[in-house]
Amino acid sequence: MVIGIFGESCTGKSTLAGALKGRLDAEIYTGKDFLRLAKHEAEAKKLFQEKLQAAMAEGHVIYVIAEGEHLSLLPEGAVRVLVTADLETIKARFARRMNGALPAPVAGMLERKHGMFDNEPHHVHVKSGETEPDAACEQILQLIPA
Repeated sequence: MVIGIFGESCTGKSTLAGALKGRLDAEIYTGKDFLRLAKHEAEAKKLFQEKLQAAMAEGHVIYVIAEGEHLSLLPEGAVRVLVTADLETIKARFARRMNGALPAPVAGMLERKHGMFDNEPHHVHVKSGETEPDAACEQILQLIPA
């Protein structure tokens, strides 16, 4: 099964993916990790999509997505998990990644991107700070065929 975990930066996608990995023995790909599959981007995308399609029948792959364009790589039937957080939480987490300071251009970029995934179809909506990772894992696992 393929599980696509998507949302803005600093919403908790990787934390959730790590919690799921332990329960599913899944491979995790993040963003453009698929580029390591081939020298050329087009070939890498093709191989990655084939890998995801194969995982729909056997095995587990978790794909962590922070760019809208990568949603199109998810195969039909994949479990889609939207992870969100309020803008202030995102800014605070991003600032910690940048040694405590959030430059104005970065803050502006986060503000412009906030909500970009909100209207994307999803099976599970995880609200950072409201939904515990274990509870989110249980919701997701219930959607995976035995």
